Amino acid sequence: MTDQFIYDTHKALIDDAVIDDHSLKEIINEIQLLYLADTRPWIVGFSGGKDSTTVLSLIYQALLDLPEPKRKKHIYVVSSDTLVETPVVVDMILDVIKTINKTADSHHMPISAHPVLPKMDETYWVNLLGRGYPAPTQRFRWCTERMKIDPVNEFIKSKVAEFGEVILALGSRRQESSSRAQVIDKHKIEGTQFARHSTLPNAFTYMPIQDWSADSVWEYLMSAPCPWGGSNRALFDLYKGSNQGECPMVIDKSTPSCGNSRFGCWTCTVVTKDRALHGLIESGESWMKPLLDFRNMLWETSQPENKTTYRNYKRRTGRVSYQNGKIDDDTNAETKHIPGPYWMKYRKEWLEKLLRMEKDLRNEGINIELIKRDELHAIRQEWLRDPNEPDWQDSIPLIYSKVYPEEHIEWIENDAGAFTKYDEKLLKDLEEKFDVPAELIMKLIEVEISMNGIGKRHGILNKLESVLSRDWDTLEKLKERKFAPERINLYEEKTTDFQSKLGELN
Repeated sequence: MTDQFIYDTHKALIDDAVIDDHSLKEIINEIQLLYLADTRPWIVGFSGGKDSTTVLSLIYQALLDLPEPKRKKHIYVVSSDTLVETPVVVDMILDVIKTINKTADSHHMPISAHPVLPKMDETYWVNLLGRGYPAPTQRFRWCTERMKIDPVNEFIKSKVAEFGEVILALGSRRQESSSRAQVIDKHKIEGTQFARHSTLPNAFTYMPIQDWSADSVWEYLMSAPCPWGGSNRALFDLYKGSNQGECPMVIDKSTPSCGNSRFGCWTCTVVTKDRALHGLIESGESWMKPLLDFRNMLWETSQPENKTTYRNYKRRTGRVSYQNGKIDDDTNAETKHIPGPYWMKYRKEWLEKLLRMEKDLRNEGINIELIKRDELHAIRQEWLRDPNEPDWQDSIPLIYSKVYPEEHIEWIENDAGAFTKYDEKLLKDLEEKFDVPAELIMKLIEVEISMNGIGKRHGILNKLESVLSRDWDTLEKLKERKFAPERINLYEEKTTDFQSKLGELN
């Protein structure tokens, strides 16, 4: 099909179609009037699903119908890639972005599409494998802000800084949920088609299909080719195969995230079962079965009965924490213990499993990267400096070469620090002999090395004391001391004596 045929077909649809008692031509005209009303650039939030595709299509068509001299204001299409998106979905999104950039140029349209990524030290794998964060749950959904909200907001803020104000066009609809309708109404600016962004100053939202039904969205998408070329048949087949909805463009904490099995991250453990991924596998994408199994394994680790198995009893602060931090006065019962990050041994196992899964899929002809190599460098840094279990073995290069012996990565030589796995083994042997945790000595030595040199010695005693003040004993002994403070064991006496000697050296 030629561009002219696509344009004529779409134009005929617009002239005749009625969506929910509203003429589609009137909607296009409204978009054009708002576009021409001022100099504020537009940012279209594109998640790849039916609603955001509809909004992008309407805006593209509205701009296409304008005379070229009037197309002065730039429109940015922004799509958030968490780096763990469902593979078939992210492939489709990237194809649309590529096509938009190509056809917009040929149509002389001021439109450009931009995928945005989380910061490399805030990705899913750097947090889960690197820092040991537990798999996200409804109560601790640490992923949404870091991986979705922040990257999009950074893009929006950069345009606000450049232009003063921006209009953010979204595919939000009232009929999606009562909470969505309340959010739309709450920020609405009376007498206009805009609403205020809930957190970003000088950013305003526009929702051209806020009153549409889901049936109306599909009626529009399936009635004519996309204005940038092709059709929405692949999108329809994707929905049909998974029997799920899209993951909305998340712009703030008031926007519902994907915790209902919608298209989103293949690693999502906020839901009990990922029906979208399961549906895609059943509809023919059987190669994704290992991804579902990996996701289910992570979900199992988040279950209450498994937390003590997979997670350290200490938090990343080095301290053992309890809910409320006290004994219940009425029952004299211990309050709930709050486990910390995943044990290092499990993080190592899961990284190797992830890399092997990636390699197996590549050998089957699936072009996929489950974890970026830059993420491996970031995880390596986290492991080497882990607050509880420093990885003196420098395991990342070893794990990678074990899975990919034919590939070579340039690891920064001094990343590994001053020690090796042999030093770690020596301290482990001494731990059994002297009953002093190897990790304690490792962290003390790290402090000493980090402050080596006369000009860096200021504050070293405070840093050493900070390490000593962490909880280094077993959980059982720590519980004894916490809930029976009159009992002071020999280890505490040794620690006090060591701190006293440090004070004499000051």
